[in-house]
Order: sequence, then structure tokens, then C-alpha cells
Amino acid sequence: MKSIRLSLILFLTIAGCLLTVKEAKADSTLSFSLLEPNQSGDPGDVLTFSATVANPSDSAVVMYLNSDSFNLDSPLIMDDSPYNNNPDFWVLNPGDSYTGVLFNVDIPSDTSPGAYMGSFFILGEIDPVGTGNSGATNTLASADFDITVTPEPSSYLLFGTGLAVLAGAFRRRLVHLPALH
Repeated sequence: MKSIRLSLILFLTIAGCLLTVKEAKADSTLSFSLLEPNQSGDPGDVLTFSATVANPSDSAVVMYLNSDSFNLDSPLIMDDSPYNNNPDFWVLNPGDSYTGVLFNVDIPSDTSPGAYMGSFFILGEIDPVGTGNSGATNTLASADFDITVTPEPSSYLLFGTGLAVLAGAFRRRLVHLPALH
């Protein structure tokens, strides 16, 4: 009985604490979505990734998009110059948005076919409207993407030719075998 009473007191204490905590505001969330997060290409191709980045209209903060960061499976190569060289969306006031190219991914010509993954992070500052720039850089948003590298068409031709040669050699061998009775 004593343990039930202690459990009830503990439960009520925790519930009371949770009810008194202020609800966290979601007004500092940057909206970020890649338009085509799953792409495929051949070795030697360059894939372009576009996105929509927005500061919601009900936000009470200004978003300063200072830089980016990324993770990408090797041997693929990231070109983030479209993001870094585009001042159109370095500052997003409440209600502002940008849709356009953020980065490119180069598929080197010697890349093996298969699935590759990456992540793109937008770094910057959150400034409550009218308070001045704080100078702190945080990850404001991120998005994952997938790239499927397909074999080059010439690889299919080479593979098909090899199969045809093997089939011809096997057929020739069957024709020249003595009949079994």
C-alpha cells in the first residue's frame, strides 16, 4: 500500500511539472524540402538538386542562411556553389521563400553502379525580429537524398556480346557431341 501511495505521489508530481512547463514555440523552424530527393544517373553525369526553402509566415524570427554542410558517399562529388553563390535567400524574413538549385552532384566516370546516399544541412542564425544578429551558427534544416548510379549503356552491350559468344560456343559444343544410345 505504501509503494502504491509513493508511486501515485511521484506520478502526480511529474504530471504537475509537465503541465507547468511552457510549450516550446515552433516559430524558429526553417522549412526545407528537396524537390527530387531520389535521382539516378550514369557515370560521368552531373545531377542537379533543387529545393524549396521557406521561413513560415507566422514566424517571429529572421533566418540568416550563412553556410552549408553535407555528407556524401564516396566517390561522388558535391558542388555546393549554387547555394554559396546565391544571395537571393541568405536572409529570409517571415513569409519569405526561395525555390531553385541548391547543389549539384558529380558522378565520376569510374563510379561503380549502386546506391549512394547524402545529406545536405543549411547552417545559419535565428534572430528574433528586431533584436539584432546573435552571431551563433546552428543547423537550421537538413534533407537526405539518394542517388542510384546505373551501368553505362555500353556496359550492357559488352555484357550482351559476352553472353552471345558463350551461347554460340555452348551450342557448337552440343552439336559436335556424339549421340548417346
